[in-house]
Amino acid sequence: MGTLILILVIGIAIGAVAGFFAARQYMKRYLADNPPISEDMMRQMMMQMGQKPSQKKLHQMMVSMKAQAKKNK
Repeated sequence: MGTLILILVIGIAIGAVAGFFAARQYMKRYLADNPPISEDMMRQMMMQMGQKPSQKKLHQMMVSMKAQAKKNK
């Protein structure tokens, strides 16, 4: 009976650790593919700062952010 409880506790601990690392890897991949800031959000920020953003400038900034994210990987 005691060994069954020990095996159960060890199994739960290993499952929790494996689940943590799997979820962490999934979130890293998700955030790399879908950055938390979009072109619309960036456009709003630039307009609030008094700048008139062009589509070309927004696209350049998004490409730059994605390149930086890949570089940090």
